[in-house]
Amino acid sequence: MAASQTSLNIDDARFPLPGQDFEQQATPEVETKDFDYSKRSQWLRAAVLGANDGLVSIGSLMMGVGAVKQDVEAMILTGCAGLVAGASSMAIGEFVSVQSQLDIELAQIKRDKQLRRDSEEVPEEEEEEGETANLPSPTQASAASAIAFALGASVPVLAASFIGQYKLRLGVVVAAVTVALMAFGWLGAVLGKAPTVKSSLRVLIGGWFAMAITFGLTKLIGSTGL
Repeated sequence: MAASQTSLNIDDARFPLPGQDFEQQATPEVETKDFDYSKRSQWLRAAVLGANDGLVSIGSLMMGVGAVKQDVEAMILTGCAGLVAGASSMAIGEFVSVQSQLDIELAQIKRDKQLRRDSEEVPEEEEEEGETANLPSPTQASAASAIAFALGASVPVLAASFIGQYKLRLGVVVAAVTVALMAFGWLGAVLGKAPTVKSSLRVLIGGWFAMAITFGLTKLIGSTGL
């Protein structure tokens, strides 16, 4: 009798199936976290990428010039020209890219609004609420990208400005870019909630490869007398 009663109680008990109630309870938290970090503004993404681009491109450019020119003036002039050209290019490219994205999203909002009006699912006065809250800003992203590129590019330029000895100057540029790449790699990982060590090393190794390849190829081309 006791065994049948126990069996009845077990049968009557409703245990949640795996992946149902647990997922229903966990989903809002996961969605909230995803929303918090995936909705970071465009300027933040552009700033981190722009700083890394400035560091790698201008550091590599200066190392390439340093492979064939030992005077500090040539390196500084090259770095400054690359800083201005790169910042301008980043600003224009980011503006065009984000503006295209904005046009697509605005067109989609108009189509969705027309569908809601036709189906009469949402009152017209409620349609505008929150529709443009998360849209990207081309101007903001453009300015952030250009400023961040200039800040990143200024690291190797400033590092080389006060070193007269040729070999020491190259070493200081590499060291300054290395520290800055680690810092920006860590910052990007923190902002995106990614593994900090892995992200920092990935950015650092990529920067080292870019500088080494530029230095080596420029040295090779310069040695041929072209």
